[in-house]
Amino acid sequence: MAFLADVSLDAALAVIVSNVTTLFICNAEPATYAAASGANKLGTKNPITVGTPGDRAPNGRKVTVPAITDGVVNTSGTASHWALCSGTVLYATGALSATQAVTAGNAFTLAAFDVGIPDAV
Repeated sequence: MAFLADVSLDAALAVIVSNVTTLFICNAEPATYAAASGANKLGTKNPITVGTPGDRAPNGRKVTVPAITDGVVNTSGTASHWALCSGTVLYATGALSATQAVTAGNAFTLAAFDVGIPDAV
């Protein structure tokens, strides 16, 4: 059975905590920073702060992105994914819990969500 100590998983998550400055909402899951910040971008929250590593259920480690109440919608469309970025790096992406229609010039909100790494099996 493979094993990674929590400290190893926390080190990987610490890269996200230390570097992520921007959250984009996107109309599809971006595969690159260019897509997250360009063709797929519908909205922006900057700056963004990511919480410290902690236990993940049912196993592994996670960080929590706090709820957002004041994101800026840049382009109208249907948001389906989030992307955590900094500079020119796409660190993590995921699906929103539900898609949401957004209108340029309005604010968007997101509930808090986790980014995690499961334990090795």
